[in-house]
Amino acid sequence: MNETIKITKLNKIYDTGAVQVHALKNINLTIEKGEYVAIMGHSGSGKSTLMNILGCLDKPTGGTYELDGIDISKQSQRQLSYIRNKKIGFVFQSFNLIPRTTAIKNVELPMIYAKVGAKERIARAKYLLEKVGLGARLNHMPNEISGGQKQRIAIARALANEPSILLADEPTGNLDTASSVEIMELFTQLNNEGVTVVVVTHEDDIAEFTKRIVRFKDGNIIEDRRLVK
Repeated sequence: MNETIKITKLNKIYDTGAVQVHALKNINLTIEKGEYVAIMGHSGSGKSTLMNILGCLDKPTGGTYELDGIDISKQSQRQLSYIRNKKIGFVFQSFNLIPRTTAIKNVELPMIYAKVGAKERIARAKYLLEKVGLGARLNHMPNEISGGQKQRIAIARALANEPSILLADEPTGNLDTASSVEIMELFTQLNNEGVTVVVVTHEDDIAEFTKRIVRFKDGNIIEDRRLVK
């Protein structure tokens, strides 16, 4: 297997002037291509900080983060923007869909930034919406569909540029139990097809869908275990 994510002696310190907060402390973590990982921990544990660093939304204070062999800390803002668009698919708790835009146009958006031609873009957006079970909802607006369906659109959008990793931050946080199970089963299906999936969650029953749990407390990894399926 290939290393998709390699984190070595990673530190993150937030310095407010009066107070220094050591959010991540000498973290070492490797995630292989094709893994399905839950990042867990209570508020303030460091899991959200790690998520921001993995997503190239924040830089570490020290240590290294390599994504597909690229040292992220050495990249310019322009290069980071390209990496976020091409290599990382984001799924958020609040869906982050554009309200006055159809499902298919929402899914097309990352491909527009990546300068994918219109014909290919539309065909891929249709294919992805069919893949997540929304082939009949291509032209629906976000306000015309359920929360679970919104998250399915968000997942289709995250897959648009065939990213190296799918990063999902509390993806079931705004969903009822039935929709949460459906979304996690969709992630499981995608992972079985070879997609690397990292889910940040504080819910044990959600983490149980994954194949590995990495638990944080006070900026440290306190547990890293593989689940027997």
